[in-house]
Amino acid sequence: MLDSIDEAIVRELRKDARLQNKDLAERVNVAQSTAVVRHRALRERGVITGYHAEIDPGAVGQHVQAMLAVKIRPHTKEIVDPFMAYVLSLPETLALSHVTGPEDFLVHVAVSDVGHLQRLVLDKFTSRREVTEVHTNLLFSHVRKH
Repeated sequence: MLDSIDEAIVRELRKDARLQNKDLAERVNVAQSTAVVRHRALRERGVITGYHAEIDPGAVGQHVQAMLAVKIRPHTKEIVDPFMAYVLSLPETLALSHVTGPEDFLVHVAVSDVGHLQRLVLDKFTSRREVTEVHTNLLFSHVRKH
């Protein structure tokens, strides 16, 4: 359980993970020493699991984003785990979700152009024995909640 101070710290760090402790303390209305202790405790408890840089895919030449809905068979741990590791190893993969419903996975990818997307789907997904279907949805925009 998180109390109101921990919730405020998490909310502020979601907005800006690079926030300096003095600014964090000010925003959540606690002493700087309290902010340090609470922040450390949130990391130690596994609430905060890491920090990362948010990269604009278009700025690095990945102008096309898509969501791939992938179905695999058989849907067993022996197939799922290696498939997930494989998808996460692809440089085009931004995110991977294992889901319920008609598809088994949603894969958010970013590529340079539609030709690159086609090659990715054909060469890296449908060519795999366990993949039975791939539905591709181009993203007009992608906005992350802060």
